[in-house]
Amino acid sequence: MYPLRIRRSDVVDEALPSRTALRVALRRAAHQLYDCPVVFADPVAVPILGTAYKEELERTRFHLDKPFSVAMRAFLVARSRFAEDNLARAVTAGVKQYVLLGAGLDTFGYRNPHSQLRVFEVDHPATQAWKRELLGESRIGVPASLTHVPVDFEQQSLADELERSGFDMQAPAFFAWLGVVPYLTLEAFRSTAAFLSARPARSGVVLDYGQPRHVLPPLEQLGRDSLAARVQLAGEPFRLFFTPEEMRSELSAFHEVEDIGTEEINALFFAGRSDHLAVRGKSGRVICAWL
Repeated sequence: MYPLRIRRSDVVDEALPSRTALRVALRRAAHQLYDCPVVFADPVAVPILGTAYKEELERTRFHLDKPFSVAMRAFLVARSRFAEDNLARAVTAGVKQYVLLGAGLDTFGYRNPHSQLRVFEVDHPATQAWKRELLGESRIGVPASLTHVPVDFEQQSLADELERSGFDMQAPAFFAWLGVVPYLTLEAFRSTAAFLSARPARSGVVLDYGQPRHVLPPLEQLGRDSLAARVQLAGEPFRLFFTPEEMRSELSAFHEVEDIGTEEINALFFAGRSDHLAVRGKSGRVICAWL
């Protein structure tokens, strides 16, 4: 089971898309408008929000003096850049399938530069229907290389729905599993990790995760508590955290693992900047693993 379904007070509302997905999309779009130079160039990030969220995006202009908000934006754009850099590596190695698990408002499929790459966006039907509405309103076409795969994970199998959508189970694939792990149960995480580890050689995955509260310094613990309260109110509570050692154990089936935290992320993507765009704290980590 892989529950990307949105929970509000543990009661599922089938009609509502993910508020978290919107917050991520707003930060990606804000990066295109307010940060220079950009770390993650995404020409579709602003257009996909259309007029529906124009005012909300404009309000992010006034958050530039808030270190936590800027650091969160830095982490989100860095993880997308890290995922797409590693996807390019997979494509070079001959991988022709890319699966976004919990795609949200990710835009890669609408600006895919790899002519032989098929893209599969997997998400809960409510979130996917909302995204397709935004695409239609913004007149963003869905290319033939992209397949939407709506999955109700309470009632449907990820493997079955992917295969039904044309995904080749016998061929290698690269997976992006971003912004999802903290909201899962351990059972759901392990079920999906088992599916990923059963893919053919040359397959890979990028995912992000948060470290447990007890390993964070006191001020960062308070920041985590504040964020946890907000996502709880949005109906998408945090459930799952790992230390790097625990995550490496969970992904023991993968032979090559790169797990990066704040220091490595800043060195890779934010060194030498004159603004304040950088990741802070030690909670958020991004990992790429290969079979």
